[in-house]
Amino acid sequence: MNDDDERTGQAAAWAALAPVMDLVTPMAVRVAASLRLADPMAGGAVPVEELARRSGTDADALGRLLRHLVCQGVFAEPEPGRFALNELAGLLASDHPAGMRAALDLGGFGGQMDLAFTGLLHTVRTGQPAWETVFGTSFWPYLAANPQMSASFDAQMARGADYVLDAGRSHDWSGVRHVVDVGGGAGTLVAEVLRANPEMRATLVDLPDTVDRGRRYLAEHGLAERCEFAGQSFFDPLPKGRDAYVLGRVVHDWDDDEAVVILRRCAEAAGRDGRVLVIETNGGPGDDSAAFAEMNLRMLVLSGGRERTVEDYTALAAKAGLDVADVHSTPRGHLILECTARQ
Repeated sequence: MNDDDERTGQAAAWAALAPVMDLVTPMAVRVAASLRLADPMAGGAVPVEELARRSGTDADALGRLLRHLVCQGVFAEPEPGRFALNELAGLLASDHPAGMRAALDLGGFGGQMDLAFTGLLHTVRTGQPAWETVFGTSFWPYLAANPQMSASFDAQMARGADYVLDAGRSHDWSGVRHVVDVGGGAGTLVAEVLRANPEMRATLVDLPDTVDRGRRYLAEHGLAERCEFAGQSFFDPLPKGRDAYVLGRVVHDWDDDEAVVILRRCAEAAGRDGRVLVIETNGGPGDDSAAFAEMNLRMLVLSGGRERTVEDYTALAAKAGLDVADVHSTPRGHLILECTARQ
């Protein structure tokens, strides 16, 4: 092989891998989101010096960042040194309903979650979460010690009205007078359930700071009087004797041993007459969809959790003393398993 052939081969290899190996552009987009660069451009093109002044950045460095993004199809430069929104950059506006700016903000949970992947090599070598390697402590203690990040986490988990509506309204709640939302975050799911069932009461269970945010959220929506609040870990005994205990996207956060403990706590509290509802992403045997595969890796990197199939959840439930009485999928692709205590 001569030098020309070698250079041609190298160029072809770089071109082939470029779409899946670039770290420059993803980080540049996140920096643009973190600096809220799209907002000043709402009225038209803005000089880079003015953007730098508003964002507290270095004008030369900011110009280099934006020119790279322009070359990637994010932002426009209608004349030298002046930058404007295009269709993609418009998605980064703070008031855009998609909420992408907050999700990508490096100072919030969405951006921090993505930075955890800088420790992916550790996860693949050890099978352990990368979060502690990157941030100095494991995932849940980190959130507990950082109220601002914990609030950002709650906001990200509540994002997406379609999920909340889908999970809250795609189940037959008849016969449920009192529901316990276990690990319910800031209360968006239980609020939707209460709105759809005016005679129902609820209990929101989560760590104290999170429950306080849930109390405020439910009060803002006129629902706090129908809800009790338990600021505690779901690894501790739960309030007993309620009709239904809901785990909405909770079990996938944990490895099998911890997931069984959570389910067992719910089973103990529900007793023979109550139900335990597990709401998760629907993954079939051997699911190889891109979304399922990404989330399965993401859960391992963050907290050691995993995505699971119906068979996986059924096996976990059995270890916790529960039988799966019913399984159904929702219109938006969630899975709801209704479990009862083993007789």
